[in-house]
Amino acid sequence: MHLASGLHRFHVFPTLVFVLSRNGLRTSSVLVALAHGEGERLTLDELMQALGPQTFGVLIVLLGLPNCLPMPPPIPTICGLLLVALALQIVVGRTAPWVPARLLGKSVARADVARAVSKALPYIKRLEQWSRRRMVFFGTPFRLRLVGIALLLVSISVLTAPPFVGQIPPGIATCLIGLGLAERDGLVVACGLVMGAISVSLSAGFVLALVQGVMTVI
Repeated sequence: MHLASGLHRFHVFPTLVFVLSRNGLRTSSVLVALAHGEGERLTLDELMQALGPQTFGVLIVLLGLPNCLPMPPPIPTICGLLLVALALQIVVGRTAPWVPARLLGKSVARADVARAVSKALPYIKRLEQWSRRRMVFFGTPFRLRLVGIALLLVSISVLTAPPFVGQIPPGIATCLIGLGLAERDGLVVACGLVMGAISVSLSAGFVLALVQGVMTVI
């Protein structure tokens, strides 16, 4: 049975998603399981339980996906803030994601998650076919923290990007970085960092233009 149809038919529980993620299945399989789980909304608590303590990469991909499509506020803001929190945790050297208890109940419509996953899945699967463990330059704690700093800048650019479509470049960048971390592929991480540098430049340009416009009016 095809994995996506099988997971949809049996209404995957978070426990099963946890089993999938811990048994070495690809990122696409975990995303499909989350998108087709039970309930109309997907809470952050459910995500944390499903992904386990060593899955920064998959969580980064999942939070980056909504920004790969034109999304109305406050979705980019929420995802951006959570990405900033994850990036900061990587920078300080945490090995497992931590989220304040008051944020664990925050949720997004599962239909929106499923839509974002369905749009991105062909590209993720294509990357997975090409991706493999290589160039693991982030394999040391110090280098991983450097990647975390870069991810932090990209995450901030999600928050400062022009509305509706401006978050798409940093969204793609975060997905590449997260996918590379999850798949242990340094080349994919490097591609994400290049895309991230472009995204930061675009967002910085938007903020600068906005400030200049305000100063002109004043």
